[in-house]
Amino acid sequence: MSNYTEKFEKMRIAGKLASQTLDMLTENIKEGVSTAYIDKLGYEFIRDNGGHSAPLYYRGFTKSLCTSLNHVVCHGVPSEDRVLVEGDALNVDVTAIINEHYGDTSRMFCIGKTSVKLNNLIDATYQSMMKAIKILKPGIKLGDIGHEIQSYIEEKGFSVVKDFCGHGIGTSFHEPPNILHYGTKNTGMELKPGMTFTIEPMINAGKFNVKMLNDGWTAVTKDKSLSAQFEHTVGITENGYEIFTESAKGYSKPPYL
Repeated sequence: MSNYTEKFEKMRIAGKLASQTLDMLTENIKEGVSTAYIDKLGYEFIRDNGGHSAPLYYRGFTKSLCTSLNHVVCHGVPSEDRVLVEGDALNVDVTAIINEHYGDTSRMFCIGKTSVKLNNLIDATYQSMMKAIKILKPGIKLGDIGHEIQSYIEEKGFSVVKDFCGHGIGTSFHEPPNILHYGTKNTGMELKPGMTFTIEPMINAGKFNVKMLNDGWTAVTKDKSLSAQFEHTVGITENGYEIFTESAKGYSKPPYL
């Protein structure tokens, strides 16, 4: 029995609660709904299933989820004023804490009919995350993860955000190491069994540059181009990887329903 078996068991429970929250939200994310309503549903679901939401009161953040729309790269703050309309693309980022372990995941949602360019961006973002996950095993380097994402994304004509990255996760929200979504093969820390972290590429349709809004949280594309993100929490096993935040309903990327 490996020395991280108990940790992985707890990460599975936390990851499952986070992914179940997104599964539950899927049919509620539609035209006419506010991002604050989505936040309320997420908060209540996590609470009613024995967990609590990591973003709530984290460094002063006042909501339970992050809702990032269109040209928002990450950390969008849910609001009564922002009601979803046809053509919107929304990233919902959920982190659940249960048994003192964290599960962190995000997915994109399309509202009604969305543009071909947006659909291509969302698909490329999802594929880049999965390509990076599929190479995970002991002995590869952190730079290999970034290289896998960057080379695929740039070939598609999109750009990788460099201001934000994935992170170690376990009994705290953010731990070392940082997981960059760009990089050079065979550089950086070597992966070892028992490591747990997130892979969460943020991909822009335009340039990679971002700027922060005055609320101190919301990051947007500097050129106002569209942005997309997906995120999984993963663990390194003796000979590969485990995804802790896979959807029990098979919801991987839009369209889900």
